[in-house]
Amino acid sequence: MKKWLIPVIIIGVLAVAIYSWAVGFNNTAVEYEADAKTAWADVESSYQRRNDLIGNLVKTVQGAADFERTTLREVIEARAKATSTTIDASNLTADDMAQFQQAQSGLSGALSKLLVSVERYPELKANQNFLELQSQLEGTENRINVARDRYNESVNIYDKHIKKFPGSFLAGIFGFEEMPRYKADPGSENAPDVDFEF
Repeated sequence: MKKWLIPVIIIGVLAVAIYSWAVGFNNTAVEYEADAKTAWADVESSYQRRNDLIGNLVKTVQGAADFERTTLREVIEARAKATSTTIDASNLTADDMAQFQQAQSGLSGALSKLLVSVERYPELKANQNFLELQSQLEGTENRINVARDRYNESVNIYDKHIKKFPGSFLAGIFGFEEMPRYKADPGSENAPDVDFEF
């Protein structure tokens, strides 16, 4: 065997090994990123379900002629804002997520106010449609929380993959960037004030 052939073989084996490592890293990163984007779509789907239920809830509540129109208007406006705030899953940024979360929080606040004010309307509280919608909203809020948690888990797997060395080197070359996590609303670490005065 010729002496020059050994270094060529070694270089060839190293090139194949580096290529295989890079392809493996890239394909895994693509898979994890796609999983995280799908998890985000599940978050949006859960919020969409809530928005759809709120529309039905508002129609049911509007049937109570003496119900507070201001409260209903706030819910309708917050729902419109929440449904108009969307994020492109292929370009998730922390700013976009904060804007989305702010719109959803506004809707949550208006909805809470609506549900509290319903307490003053016994005929509405006894309405079977209202009770069913209220039950579905509670279940949907749980789905939203689960979807957000699953999104954060998916992002965590992806981010760890692209941040660990030596993968972090390839992440920069292939253009993989850290994805934002869904964060709690500002102030949510504080216990809420409960006021039972109507």
